Amino acid sequence: MKLIIASNNAHKLIEIKQILGEEFDEILSMREAGIEHETVEDGSTFLENAEKKAREMAEISGCCALADDSGICVDALNGAPGIYSARFSGVHGDDAANNRLLLEKLEGVEDRGAHYTCAMVLARPDGSTVEAEGYLCGEIGFEERGHNGFGYDPLFILPSRGCTTAELSAEEKNAISHRANALHALLKKLQEEK
Repeated sequence: MKLIIASNNAHKLIEIKQILGEEFDEILSMREAGIEHETVEDGSTFLENAEKKAREMAEISGCCALADDSGICVDALNGAPGIYSARFSGVHGDDAANNRLLLEKLEGVEDRGAHYTCAMVLARPDGSTVEAEGYLCGEIGFEERGHNGFGYDPLFILPSRGCTTAELSAEEKNAISHRANALHALLKKLQEEK
């Protein structure tokens, strides 16, 4: 059975292959499958966006498709930036601007609890889906630390480790990430179906 990932992110593909590799004969990115498509992410939750991407990819490819949507949710901001994490500052993918805005909004705030969320959906050509979510809890620091990772990683502190996720190696981060947690939850559900 073939699985198409609704993404061309090489790092994401490696992580997915490591965790789901035993469940599928072949796992391909959209590019590897020869598919060019962009889903309009207009859902109101991570799960709605992931499901929409997965269903569209399953329909286009005629294969099983996997999609995720993720972001950071800050307690003091009522869960913001949430689904708008990548474009929090108004420009999609401007990590520096997003981090600056987050620090501005948390100026003088003591409760800096936050979590990363990842919603993962596997859609099948018959229309059925398997859904899972994963989380990574921590807090927002007062300044950026570390040069690994991306997005909010330089601000996201893991109290149990005393460092930001940007101070972890890629291997360390992938072992505990919200995406890894969602993938393991999804794998468990797939194995329970057998």
